[in-house]
Amino acid sequence: MASTALLALCSTGAFSGLAVEAGAGVCHATPIYAGHSWHEATFRLDVAGSTLSRYLRDLLEAACPHLQLRSLPRKAITQLKKRCCYVSLDFEGDLHNQDRQHPVSVCLGNGSRVCLSSERFRCPEPIFQPSLLGQARPGLPALVFRALQKVPITLRKRLADTVVLAGGSTLFPGFTERLEMELEAQCRRHGYGALRPCLVAKPGRGTAVWTGGSMVASLHSFQCRWITRAMYQECGSRLVHEVFN
Repeated sequence: MASTALLALCSTGAFSGLAVEAGAGVCHATPIYAGHSWHEATFRLDVAGSTLSRYLRDLLEAACPHLQLRSLPRKAITQLKKRCCYVSLDFEGDLHNQDRQHPVSVCLGNGSRVCLSSERFRCPEPIFQPSLLGQARPGLPALVFRALQKVPITLRKRLADTVVLAGGSTLFPGFTERLEMELEAQCRRHGYGALRPCLVAKPGRGTAVWTGGSMVASLHSFQCRWITRAMYQECGSRLVHEVFN
């Protein structure tokens, strides 16, 4: 029983910072100080990996109506997303200039081929612009900035110095650079020009939460919290709450 944001931070050896999680189901921006989550300063975005996979399928069906893309399993679309898609550093410019688009042709599992052009960078864009999916919520960079705004001014710089990325949806090429660029723009726009968020993007950030959990479970202070199978069978699920509360 642990905060995924805290475990993501632990995977980098930190106990204070701002965890930015973008996984399969949801995105979160969570400030952590001295190992404790700041719940009132935590923001959530209901656009993440699964949403982007469905969006990619819709984009490809619109571009290639002759292909039977609806029959492709979700896993095949997800692999296509991971293999081909990237985050644009200038979305509008890339969208309106075909010379800046880089098409790729991919063989699908059913033997047909599909060509991805602008779909490659349009797919991850809803994380930054949820309005593309008809959502009125702000994008992830704005939520990360709001989380920093919510913490006391005395801690703001300390947490901004360790902005840890975690989750598979942060692995898109260009994701880190775009988030950093937009976060700095948010700081300047709202009068926080001296605040320079430092993003920590480890190569293994896709499994950062699991790595952090492994590290925490290896600490000497954790050993008294192990629950054996026999203990669980005797007491049931209430034992979990007794041990961790």
